[in-house]
Amino acid sequence: MNYKYTPLYLVVAAMIGFAPVANGQSALRKANSYYENYAFALALQEYQKVAQRRTPDLETASRMADAYRLTRQTQQAENWYGKVVAMPGRDPMNLYHYADALRSNGKYTEAKEQYMAWGEEMPEKAEQAQELILATVSAEKWMSQPAVAEVTLAQGLNTAGFSDFSPVAYGKSGILFTSDRGVQPAKGKTAVFGWTGRPYLQLFTAEQNAQGGWASPVPLQDVINTAYHNATAAASPDGNTLYFTRTQAVPRKANVNADPTSWVEAPAADEKETLNRLEIFRAEKQGGTWGNITPFAYNKAADYSVGHPALAPDGNVLYFASDMPGSMGSTDIYFSVRRADGSWGEPINAGRTINTAGRESFPYVDADGKLYFASDGHSGMGGLDIFSAEGELDKWRTVRNLGYPVNSPKNDYGIMFTEAGERGLLSSNRDSENGTDDIYTFTILNKPVVLAITTLERKQDTRKRTVQVALPETRILVAQYKAQDSTVLLTDAHGEYFMDARKGRTYSFTGSKDGYLNMHTMAEIPTNAPDTVAVALLFDKNELEKAIVLSNIYYDLDKWDIRADAAKELDKLVLLLQSNPRVQMELSAHTDSRESKLYNQILSEKRAQAAVDYLVEHGIAQNRLKAKGYGKTRLVNRCADGVSCSEAEHQLNRRTEFVIKKN
Repeated sequence: MNYKYTPLYLVVAAMIGFAPVANGQSALRKANSYYENYAFALALQEYQKVAQRRTPDLETASRMADAYRLTRQTQQAENWYGKVVAMPGRDPMNLYHYADALRSNGKYTEAKEQYMAWGEEMPEKAEQAQELILATVSAEKWMSQPAVAEVTLAQGLNTAGFSDFSPVAYGKSGILFTSDRGVQPAKGKTAVFGWTGRPYLQLFTAEQNAQGGWASPVPLQDVINTAYHNATAAASPDGNTLYFTRTQAVPRKANVNADPTSWVEAPAADEKETLNRLEIFRAEKQGGTWGNITPFAYNKAADYSVGHPALAPDGNVLYFASDMPGSMGSTDIYFSVRRADGSWGEPINAGRTINTAGRESFPYVDADGKLYFASDGHSGMGGLDIFSAEGELDKWRTVRNLGYPVNSPKNDYGIMFTEAGERGLLSSNRDSENGTDDIYTFTILNKPVVLAITTLERKQDTRKRTVQVALPETRILVAQYKAQDSTVLLTDAHGEYFMDARKGRTYSFTGSKDGYLNMHTMAEIPTNAPDTVAVALLFDKNELEKAIVLSNIYYDLDKWDIRADAAKELDKLVLLLQSNPRVQMELSAHTDSRESKLYNQILSEKRAQAAVDYLVEHGIAQNRLKAKGYGKTRLVNRCADGVSCSEAEHQLNRRTEFVIKKN
């Protein structure tokens, strides 16, 4: 969970009944009191009064910038951090926050400048600054490419001025989601959370109608929606068990883990001070109503948070976010496996492939077992981005950013699929000016795919047979067809590289390695392609007068016409010649020893010429090619006239070769 921009607002906060400041105090004293008690929405109301009367000093301007950031009002945060960084004596971290605000507002060029300035003022952060600059460059690239999905505001689910987020499947045609729109109490007024100035988070349900729209959301029962925050939930496959997140205000103690939901430095320990921790609770449906509320066995609110439950499709694995001891970053994804007696096993970290030094949260597992989660630690567009991963438990691979516009420069998280891999709902504050979140529908246009790129060398073994072996550490320039940008990659020691791509797109690959001819190929990825598509680049050594056998060049008996299977191999040669425009070569045909010398000589010459003609027809200049027939004069084995040989041995002699004559 990106608690730095969290939509949960589960943070170090004042007690539920926030005491108003005495009326006689000034606006600035009121603002500072609210700010110091983490009631940022209330603090901003007073700070704005101060700013209207006089120019704020550094401390006030910094607090205003922080309050706008912490309530996720990025436009105003950008404005005030811009003022702060121009003031003498300001903290260098304001450059970082300014850059983040610019990045969240899609101002990538300006963000890169501020990240660079931050790294220069804080050399110990220079590496992190460079990583953020590279992530910003990637974000610009993603936004310039064709959209991977259609994303639109969900109709009927959102409430203007309030946050609605984290939908999950609920029942046959419904969803369960979190909102701070407020639940009208039977008596009294709706309590307001000082941090946001809006009601506490509660769980709501909504049913989808036959037209695809949504009926008016209704709050879940009071037994689950208690007076404080109740949020992010997951229902069991049978719909009879619910896991949800509840917030508990606990006394702050010395020598406990830092509050994972805090964005500001924690004050000194005081028995009167409290902080918020997340806990997971379980509810059972009894006679159509929820009851038997029990805590997750591994809650430990005194020391750390556990929240954002998500169930695997079979209901036997519970994923969640936590900052418990052993976490790799601010918050990590963990899981527990259901035991035979129905209890949950000890939490296990999902591993370094998923978790980073940043914040991972909001896990979700689709019907096919693919994990989705939000992160600000993996390279993204800004704030939280949604990522996917293949695997299970703590064995994951291929973490992939879902791309633009599933992700945006702001916070994107809380995804669910109504149709696996096709469409669903997600949460984002991309269109918000006041820091609130909305639920969006999305339809994937270009599904992700992994290109398994292999670089191979074509050579002859000791028996004169053509073989293909791995060609390691080969440079590949990859570009999407008709796109202006490109990516350079290097295959590993096994001649392999796994690249994220999109179905329905065409990619070009240009490979180069010292001592070898360049190679170019195109790969058109169909929309119905499997999740992994193999792409092979075949390289030949750049050696003069060295014969290379073209495999699979066959002719019908006594004929020299180019068959369809032979054409595929000659097409590869076309690419080779196009990629190496200075190469001139001899194309030769050979026969086995059967039939007369004259017959075989004429046949081989016609076959060699047919191959050359094919290359010319496909754009290769005639003066770069020479056809040569050798008949049966250059046998590669013992199968001369009168020697009994197998058909496979004769086939070795019936070959087509090329030799580089000039380069």
